[in-house]
Amino acid sequence: MSPTVTIILVIVALVIIAAIAFGVRTGRRKRLQSTFGPEYDRAVADTGSRTEAERELRERERRHADLELKPLSDESQAKYAADWEEVQIQFVDNPADAVGTADDLVTRLITERGYPTRDYSDRLADLSVEHASTLQHYRDAHAISERSRAGSASTEDLRQALVHYRALFADLLGTDPVPSNGSADVPTAHSAESLIADPVPEHARSTNSDPAHGAGTADGEPVAATTTEAADTAGGLSAPSTSDTRSAAPTTRKPADDTTTAPDTRR
Repeated sequence: MSPTVTIILVIVALVIIAAIAFGVRTGRRKRLQSTFGPEYDRAVADTGSRTEAERELRERERRHADLELKPLSDESQAKYAADWEEVQIQFVDNPADAVGTADDLVTRLITERGYPTRDYSDRLADLSVEHASTLQHYRDAHAISERSRAGSASTEDLRQALVHYRALFADLLGTDPVPSNGSADVPTAHSAESLIADPVPEHARSTNSDPAHGAGTADGEPVAATTTEAADTAGGLSAPSTSDTRSAAPTTRKPADDTTTAPDTRR
């Protein structure tokens, strides 16, 4: 075999090896992107290196594989769903306490599923393997909860925190805790977009509300129930009918010019 042929064969072998290595690396990258979704890009941005980010994500997968995760029983699912409805009801009277209760409830659910809860950052890393699609909701809810403890969160902030907590809660629970159709038979909810419903009654955010009727008032006049309240009814919270209960103003007829109107004998 001539030296030229040998060199050509070596070059071909090196090209094949490089192509295989590139294919393996590309396959791993696509798998990580599919598993972690938006968390992949976040890890790359946080580390500043794609290689370092992928190394960290693979380490998360190894730790996750060592966890003894377990599904919830039907009884536990029902209990957590009932507890969540209590949180939403609590929001009407005390939004800050309701958000704190929601945080505790989510943490308890994470623990029962088998995830360690020793540290918030480790909790995020462990959850990112199977719940990456709703992890940003957890971050947002946690941030608002921290501001609430410092007394710097508005009622609207707290309402948003409850929405975010509900997204992760439903993902961990395996079903929407307050089904939008009012039925307990709801398919597994893993789409965060399907969970961004308003979990708080509209009258809980009104500055002047009438709890007896569930609708806000303005200048002493009742306001017809909103579509948000109707959604809350479907979500498991009672809301009034959307019909307007105010009487219509009477209409006066003007008689024709060339006729004489008979006197009205009705009393």
